[in-house]
Formats: sequence, C-alpha cells, structure tokens
Amino acid sequence: MPPAALEAAPAGGWLRGPAAARSIPFALYIVFLALAPLIEKALPGWNVRWLYAVQIAAVSAALTFFAQGYVELFTPAAVRTRDWLLSAGIGIAVFAAWIHLDLPWAVLGEAKGFVPLRADGALDWALVAVRLLGAAAVVPVMEELFWRSFVLRWVDRGDFLRLAPAAASLRALLISSLLFGLEHELWFAGLLAGLAYGWLYRRSGSLWPPIIAHAITNLLLGLWVVQSGSWRFW
Repeated sequence: MPPAALEAAPAGGWLRGPAAARSIPFALYIVFLALAPLIEKALPGWNVRWLYAVQIAAVSAALTFFAQGYVELFTPAAVRTRDWLLSAGIGIAVFAAWIHLDLPWAVLGEAKGFVPLRADGALDWALVAVRLLGAAAVVPVMEELFWRSFVLRWVDRGDFLRLAPAAASLRALLISSLLFGLEHELWFAGLLAGLAYGWLYRRSGSLWPPIIAHAITNLLLGLWVVQSGSWRFW
C-alpha cells in the first residue's frame, strides 16, 4: 500500500483525528457560504465580497492547524509522469466542460456569482487576486482532502486511511462524485469533475494529481471569468 493508506490516526481525540482534519476546513468553507447572505442583510453597508478573503483565511488556518495529519501530502506515493500529464489534461477538460454545462437542467438554484467590480465598473484587482488565490491554491487542497482522501474512501471503509486509493470501489466513486456535484450550482459539471478527479486519485494512488487537476480547472475558470465577465460562473 502507498504511504497514505498506512497513515495512522493522530492522538488527541476526534477533533484531532483524520476525519475531523479533512472535514473541519471544508465545513468552515460551507459555513461562510451560508453566512454570506445573512451578513449582507445585517450589514448592508459592508462589502460582503471581502468576506471571501476571511473565508479563505479561516480555511487556510484550519488546514495549517491540521497539517501534521495530512501525511499523504508530505509523503506521497510515487506518481508516474503520465499521471502528471493526465492531471493537466483533466484540469483543462473539466474547465472546458464547466463553461459549456450551464444548461437549465444542470443548474441548482440561481447563481449571482462573485463580481469583483468597483462602483465605477472597473475591476477591483485586489478582489480578483484574492479570489484567484483562494480558488486555485486553497480550495483544491481543502476539497480534495475532504472529497477524495476522506469521503471516497470512507464510503468503503470507516478506517479510511487504511484503504489504498486504488482499492476504492466504483460505488464509492459514484457516491462521492454525486455529492461533490450537489455541492455546486452546476451540479452536472460538478459530478463529471468529481468522477474525473476521483478516477485520477484511484489511478495515481496519490492525492497530488487530483489537487493539481482541480487547481488548473479553477485557475483557468477564474481567468476566463475575469476576461469574459461571466460572473455567474464564480
């Protein structure tokens, strides 16, 4: 088994256990998403767009706090060159699919999107930079730790760290990918992304290829949104 599969649970109770280490940063991210509209109503004069910076800072702090438990990120399984190339190709393919799958049946709710414009209509480059940094550097690590490292393997085995990525079942891949899709407003695009990242995780045996693929997708999507002004995709 690769090192990630043999990782031992750290001492210190559930809050320092492997499931919590992968769940709490993700839960923080979701809590901020839920609070945003409430804060916007309670503080109408405050630019709620800057809440994203606080959200990313909180998630980064949680990832740093639990970092010692992410053994698979520091002692990853050997990754073949073809899998690194696949991660780049998958990242690009998911981006291309994402921007073409905003079909009525494939969308949950109505997205407002993140609009980094000043009052005069010009881009607020500080907001753009924060959004790109969060989407391309923090979110991929947080989501892959939760969805692939934890949920994908936990569906098959409660002590998920002892299950090698390659041993995860097709059932686990489908369930985790569907849940990953439902996390996003573009649920079908999210489902396809979850299948692609999960397949790459199982194939490579390492969490880094799906993290890189996810980061490429998010970076390309962010750059495209800024260039095209299609804010609903953000």
